[in-house]
Parts: sequence; C-alpha cells; structure tokens
Amino acid sequence: MKITFKLYAGLTEYLPPEARTGNRVSIDAADGTTIAQLIEPFGLPEKQVHLVLVNGVYVEPAQRLSRVLKEDDVLAIWPPIAGG
Repeated sequence: MKITFKLYAGLTEYLPPEARTGNRVSIDAADGTTIAQLIEPFGLPEKQVHLVLVNGVYVEPAQRLSRVLKEDDVLAIWPPIAGG
C-alpha cells in the first residue's frame, strides 16, 4: 500500500536527500503497518516525534504503536516547537 510520509521543521533531515525539499516521501508499506513501524527505519529521535497526524487527525502517543495505516494515508510528524 502507498503511504505519504511528511516530516516538518528539523525532522526533514531524516528524509532521503531527494525528498527534503518537498518534505515528503511516498512509501510502499505492507498491509498492517503501524505508525511506529513506518517511522522506525528513519531513525527519528523519540523525543522529537511530538505532533503526529494521520490525514490531518491527531494521533495520541499511546496509539502510535498500534494504529494501523491504510492505503493512501498521509502521515505527518512535527517536532516540539518552542518560541516566544
């Protein structure tokens, strides 16, 4: 199944170099792949995986290990953002 994976802010450095400008990559994933399984190969630091959305809907941290992705889902992740 095809999944669109998007990383924002400083997390874009974890994408393949050719995907960094558009901050997204299309991934072929096996049926039954969870959010955690999809992001694991990218080596994102756990503390930097802050805001996780699937198709624009927030996914609670406790659900990220078990939430199964579906064909054409868009998984987007933002790091914690500080500012003032």
